[in-house]
Amino acid sequence: MRRTVIVMVKTPRAGRVKTRLGRDVGMTGAAWWFRHQSVSLLRRLRDPRWRLVLAVTPDRDAVEGRNWPSDLPRSPQGRGDLGERMMRALRAAAPGPSCVIGADIPGIDRAHIARAFAALGEHDAVFGPALDGGYWLIGLKHPRRVPLQALRGVRWSSEHALADSTARLPGHRIGVIDRLQDVDTAADLARLAFGDDADLAP
Repeated sequence: MRRTVIVMVKTPRAGRVKTRLGRDVGMTGAAWWFRHQSVSLLRRLRDPRWRLVLAVTPDRDAVEGRNWPSDLPRSPQGRGDLGERMMRALRAAAPGPSCVIGADIPGIDRAHIARAFAALGEHDAVFGPALDGGYWLIGLKHPRRVPLQALRGVRWSSEHALADSTARLPGHRIGVIDRLQDVDTAADLARLAFGDDADLAP
């Protein structure tokens, strides 16, 4: 059964993506950063050990959008909160172990993904925690055995997101891998060593 990595992406339009960051650096700069970061991430994560696919919002851009590499499979994220959209993407990618990641974590590389799949060899689920109490990765060994509504009621965008999510998988053996920094604000950017990427000018 083939492994799958699903990247949740949003069309990088000013005022529609990374709006918290946009309040600090300007909406155009935030959209530019997200586009640059997403393209770089997708380039880094190509690997024959897994299939790389995109879950896109707005849904129409899964077909019409030109912001993403044309050779990568795409599907619309569909309706619902973040948990329902992630679970829908995981269940659609099955059979086989699958992981979902966000596109706004600059530190992700192939070694992190490989560790996530290795953890799924001994666990039913795996999480990659973020520094703010959320998480940048969720992986499931058997996605279709987990209900679509499994993550209902999680307090997203809060310090409770990881704890809420693990609590909603009772009876699952849960592994945890690397803790990484996501980017929601200019302060998050300041904590990361981007090199040339620190320049937010569009």
